[in-house]
Amino acid sequence: MSEAPSFPTSLGTSTADEIRLLGQDLTADLMGKVGFGELAFWLVALRRPTPSEVRVFEAVLVALADHGFTPTAIAARLTYLSAPDSLQGALAAGLLGGGSRFLGVTEDCGAFLHDALEAVDGELPDDDEGWDALALTVVSEAKAAKRFVPGLGHPVHKVSDPRTPVLIGIAEEEGLRGPHLKLFEAIGRVHEQVLGRRLPLNGAGVCGAALADLGLPIELLRGFALLARAAGLLGQLAEEHRRPIGMDAYLTVDRNAVYVDPTA
Repeated sequence: MSEAPSFPTSLGTSTADEIRLLGQDLTADLMGKVGFGELAFWLVALRRPTPSEVRVFEAVLVALADHGFTPTAIAARLTYLSAPDSLQGALAAGLLGGGSRFLGVTEDCGAFLHDALEAVDGELPDDDEGWDALALTVVSEAKAAKRFVPGLGHPVHKVSDPRTPVLIGIAEEEGLRGPHLKLFEAIGRVHEQVLGRRLPLNGAGVCGAALADLGLPIELLRGFALLARAAGLLGQLAEEHRRPIGMDAYLTVDRNAVYVDPTA
């Protein structure tokens, strides 16, 4: 008889009597002792974060949880209107809208900064002047390549995004204001010289920079934004259940639809 195949994992396993997660006894070592944000970090990084890392990480989750009637929230509410029996469908609809304009900026900005830092030949700057020079090069190269600089601009916060200085301040307090955040801040200082207009550093971008400085996998940064937004969407759906606006939104659009001759 051939041996049964084995499937290695460093995450969760269970027997008839025990559940283990991350090498810990779930009930004895984790439940009531580890916060959800700390656990989410641990599950991805496969190391328990320090209290300072937990503070920055959870600040990111709070910053990204909800931002009002965004397309992701509207999608979730209208799906719930159409299929109130499918809460999972409504949540999924909102999460599926996390792309290059909403939520995905977190990953895009983290990756942009990471690539720029990886391309540096030699030591990284050790003062603002050096970071500004690097940022000028990075923004100039992006403009020459006709690429957007992710993390610049916001559809609502035209002058400044209130989340950005707060998260940078928390990272500084915890000794976690690393090279991604420093480059991001420098981009905020110098981009006007290249682009000819001043744009705010948005909250999604600063979250990407902070997550990258925590050493989390760049290719998974969007997942953390989606994790945060899942909580916000659940709140949106709870409010839709209590005080629905989905039908009004649908009827407003539907009753004001105007046919346009496609050949005109």
